[in-house]
Amino acid sequence: MTEHRKHHPANTARLGLCSVTFRRLPAAEVARHAADAGLAVIEWGADVHAPPQQPDMLRAVREATERHGLTCCSYGSYFRATAADTPAFPAVARAASLLGAPRIRVWAGGTGSAATAPDARRTTTAHLREAARIAADHGLELATEFHQHTLTDTVASTLRLLDEVAADNLRTYWQPPLDTPDAEALAGLAELGDRVAALHVFSWWPGNTRRPLADRATLWTRALALRAGRDTDALLEFVPDDDPTVLPREAATLRRATATARTR
Repeated sequence: MTEHRKHHPANTARLGLCSVTFRRLPAAEVARHAADAGLAVIEWGADVHAPPQQPDMLRAVREATERHGLTCCSYGSYFRATAADTPAFPAVARAASLLGAPRIRVWAGGTGSAATAPDARRTTTAHLREAARIAADHGLELATEFHQHTLTDTVASTLRLLDEVAADNLRTYWQPPLDTPDAEALAGLAELGDRVAALHVFSWWPGNTRRPLADRATLWTRALALRAGRDTDALLEFVPDDDPTVLPREAATLRRATATARTR
């Protein structure tokens, strides 16, 4: 195991990978690439690598994670807090436990905050509250995806939703909104403060054009500086061309940004 994966000072970012970055690769290969890039943690996605209804696959993924010296930091579910989803959430929580994940990433509905009627918002809130209760019974945290076309598409709506759910084990992820200037995006991250559990790290500009992380290194250095004194997972996601050979380069850029952030 390389030295930068052995020790993690308190209150610093743990660097990792979202497995959805390499959906086409087997889980064991994803874990190997993450380890070879010197990353410490991994978020396993429920869509391909870690389906909730396949316990044997979940155990195999956990074994691969541990064999490569990684820690599973979260389970990337596609729970949308709907009436159809909630009955299946106990299986999602059990899957997270099988993976050894302390956190489940969830989605706050399927429509944007401005387009969601009050009754629909209350329904999504109620289903998130129930999911948080189930997660708590398993000793798990929830965190919402910070994403367009959901109730966490803006900082204001995200904070309102977290307050409305009022669950101690619910926080949010953060990522820079598409086409948002750095200063505006970072102001949102600062406003979310301790409500942030993890960062999805990528370099898109303009729109969803994928660029090397170095092209937005200043954004990520400043974002990581804002997280100083807080435990945060910084997870690489959607590298250029979905190419695993660029992962070491992207991980090195993220490490440099983290190191620079610590000096600020």
